[in-house]
Amino acid sequence: MNQELLTSHVNNDGVLIHYLDSFHAADPRLTPLLICPGLSETAEEYVDLMQALLPRRCIVLSFRGRGGSDTPSHGYNLDAHLTDLEAVIRAAGIERFHLFAHSRGVSYALGYLQQQSRLGSSSVDSLILSDYPPEHRQMPEGWADDYITNYLIPFERTGHIRPEAVWGIQHEAEQISLSAALDAVPNALILRGALEDSLLSDADTKRYTEMFTRCRIEALEQSGHNLMDNEREGCFRHIRRFLEEEELTLQ
Repeated sequence: MNQELLTSHVNNDGVLIHYLDSFHAADPRLTPLLICPGLSETAEEYVDLMQALLPRRCIVLSFRGRGGSDTPSHGYNLDAHLTDLEAVIRAAGIERFHLFAHSRGVSYALGYLQQQSRLGSSSVDSLILSDYPPEHRQMPEGWADDYITNYLIPFERTGHIRPEAVWGIQHEAEQISLSAALDAVPNALILRGALEDSLLSDADTKRYTEMFTRCRIEALEQSGHNLMDNEREGCFRHIRRFLEEEELTLQ
C-alpha cells in the first residue's frame, strides 16, 4: 500500500469496515472528499483517484462484504450500508466534507443525505454522483446467481465482493426512492455515460436537477455505465475541477 495512505478498520457493531485515508499527505485547509465505491468495488480501486486529488484529503471505504471489510451473514439492506458510512465518518473525524459516489454507491450516498435531511443536519458541502438514478434498487429474482456466475467468477472478483454479500443484497435490498429535494446540499455534479448502457435516463437526470439548488450534468461521450473504467482520466478531471470550484465558494 502507498506510504501516503493510512489503512485502518472501524468496528461497526461487530462488523469491521476497512477504509483508506490520505490524511498524512493532505493539506488541512482543503475540505476532504469521502468516496462511496460501486457494488463490487473496494477501497483499493480508488487509490489512483486519491493520489490524483492530493493534497486534498480523501477517505474511501470498502462496504460490508467487500475488500478488506468483514462479511456478516446478514445486514445488507440500505440502512446497514449507511451504518458502515457513518462509522467511517466518525472514525476519520471529519465534520464537513464533499461526497463522491459511483454506481450503486450512489444509493448509499443519497440514503445518508436523506437521513441527515430528516434529522435537520448537514455535513456535506457538495455532491458528485456517477451514473446511477436517485433510488435504492431491489434486485430482480435470479440476479445473484447470474451476477456471481457470469461476472464475479469469470472476472475473478469474488475477493472484491463475496458471494454471501451478493446473496444478502438479493434477499434484503428494497426498492426505495431517494429523489426528495436536498436543499442542504448547495451544489451537485452528475457524471453520466452518453452511450446506451448508461444507467441514467434523461428522466433521471431531470430528477437530479430538481433535487438540488445547483446541478451540473457532465456526459462522458465514449462511455456507458463503464465511464469510471473507460474514461477514468476524464472523470478525474471533472471531479478535480468541480472540487476546486467548490473550494473557491467556501473561502
